[in-house]
Amino acid sequence: MRLKGDAVAIIDIPGFVADIKEHATDHQFHIHDERHFVETYSMNQAWEVDLHPEHACGGPLDLRLSIDLDPRVALAFEDQVMSLPEDAEPETGLTIPLVFTWALPPLTDAPDLLVLATELAGVGGADLPLKVAAIDSTAEVTDASERTLSISALIEISLDDLFMRRESLCELFDRSYEVSEFLLDRAPAWLGEL
Repeated sequence: MRLKGDAVAIIDIPGFVADIKEHATDHQFHIHDERHFVETYSMNQAWEVDLHPEHACGGPLDLRLSIDLDPRVALAFEDQVMSLPEDAEPETGLTIPLVFTWALPPLTDAPDLLVLATELAGVGGADLPLKVAAIDSTAEVTDASERTLSISALIEISLDDLFMRRESLCELFDRSYEVSEFLLDRAPAWLGEL
């Protein structure tokens, strides 16, 4: 399984991001954009992929997938894998975060956050634990406040599973599509379009 003496990184995160994009398109998502950031001082890396359901190209929902790679985690994983016997499988417990973030434009008739969080918990299930947040902002003192809504889910991806190619993303993308549809169905009422 291991490639001793190989100059290529043990974990291919750019390849994993490419797999995520392909997986997303298989689950009725349309990819809009992708960004890769490298922090020059710490060498932390981040990937962001903007996508949405295929039928919702005109908005109003935005979905962003992001992955952060701490070089210390990658090096610790590499050290542990390189110290294993030849045919042993790694069990390091090291992970990287995969974050789903949904956003809508400012809402004119915002939902009750507790009710929304409860409803979304049923949609996301245990596989996609969702967190609901809102920000109220006012452009001018005399203006009414505008509420923006953000829903996010943090999934820890095991580096062991990535290395052994055991990661399974189907359920995550099925659930994220259901969350997207749930939000798209309710967005017109929240945006005052009905």
